[in-house]
Amino acid sequence: MRFIENPIYVLFVLCTMVILAFYAAKTKFGKKFGTALLVIVFTAIIANFKLIPSASNAIPLYDGIFKYLAPISIFYLLLDVNLRTIRKAGTPMIVLFIIGSIATTLGVLATWYLTSPQNVIGEDGRIIAGMLTGTYTGGSVNFNAIALEYNFQERGVLYAGTIAVDNVVTTLWIIITLVIPVFLRSFWKDKKVEIISDDSSQDADKKMDLHSFVWLAFLGVGAYFVSELIAEVLPQIPSILTLTTIGILLAQTRFVAKLKASQALGLYLVYLFLAVIGAYCEISSVIELKSIGATLLVFASLTVFIHGIILILLGSLFYKDWEMISIASQANIGGGTTAIALAETFQRKELILPAILVGTLGNALGTYLGFLVIGIL
Repeated sequence: MRFIENPIYVLFVLCTMVILAFYAAKTKFGKKFGTALLVIVFTAIIANFKLIPSASNAIPLYDGIFKYLAPISIFYLLLDVNLRTIRKAGTPMIVLFIIGSIATTLGVLATWYLTSPQNVIGEDGRIIAGMLTGTYTGGSVNFNAIALEYNFQERGVLYAGTIAVDNVVTTLWIIITLVIPVFLRSFWKDKKVEIISDDSSQDADKKMDLHSFVWLAFLGVGAYFVSELIAEVLPQIPSILTLTTIGILLAQTRFVAKLKASQALGLYLVYLFLAVIGAYCEISSVIELKSIGATLLVFASLTVFIHGIILILLGSLFYKDWEMISIASQANIGGGTTAIALAETFQRKELILPAILVGTLGNALGTYLGFLVIGIL
């Protein structure tokens, strides 16, 4: 079964899952879920049946998709963003994201006193609480930053188990945030935040030509390379922030605005990223930890649940827009890339840039909140 770890085979399977999800989402039943959710579910199923590698035996291809394709997908999606479209969307997303960050912190603290994980995990429970606070504020960057500070990666099985639990809960929350707007509208109508939109580029993105493709490929790789160079010179500036800035600036130029299918290309790369997220949803790793795994799963799940409840209740007081609240929550729990996938699934293109910006804010804020929680506990 060595071929299962063959990167070409795995990439073929991931691409197949994207195609299956794309067509499944066009069916009467699949329309309720959308391509993003179906990609995750389909890939999670085959990964748990060990037809492709999962979190415990991840291959370099997965790291490559996380490291290269995910950031470049954000860049491509930004090339269709007109700054005028976020004059009203920017502030609401930031407000909801900050509420979500506070909700995550309160969720971790409340869950700590409700479940007492330290009785099972011991002193490492405080560090795990901080790591989960960080990752559920702005993504895995904060998770690893806190882990490295305490050398938690040397805990071996416990570290791997915590990652597995995080992946499972994050995947489940992607599914839940996709369903939240539909569910809440059934008994509590919302009102979309009015956005000043510019429809002038909507039809330009339908068909890709060779001229557009060669320029998009050049710009994507070139912008990533430049962002990495700047990160080496100025390490205090995250490379994703530089890449985002380059994308925003280029999007305002007439030449780039005329390039076709940047959205389609960016969204396809997002789907590949989500496929890997699904592959990382490894149930067996959680089960192998037995009581510790169950404790971690309850702790992480209840934390995210409390985050969601607080964000929905408080967020609705300011902006009763269920889709925007879901996207802001996903920017907290899963990071900017999964938030973008939600914005695309909900057909809220005007929220793509705000989702990226608050995702970047989460990278900066999450580590501080994580250390704050460790200090409190």
